[in-house]
Amino acid sequence: MRFLNEGQSDRAVRMLAGIVLVVAGWMLALNTLGVALFANGVIALGTGIVGWCPAYTLFGISTMKTPAGHCPNCDTERHHV
Repeated sequence: MRFLNEGQSDRAVRMLAGIVLVVAGWMLALNTLGVALFANGVIALGTGIVGWCPAYTLFGISTMKTPAGHCPNCDTERHHV
């Protein structure tokens, strides 16, 4: 079963932002701002790699493009009526 809720461009932006935040946080690792940047970068990078965002699930959001009449997390073969 698939639970993806991020489209390709959303994932790319998250991964790029995650890398930037991780590097910035690493450079400032000795203070609170550095730790916060690093942690947020890891989260952004992780959700971008996996393709699933817990906040999107909570609010019912999906940036995936889907064929008309199908949900982003369903298998099209199982929805024959």
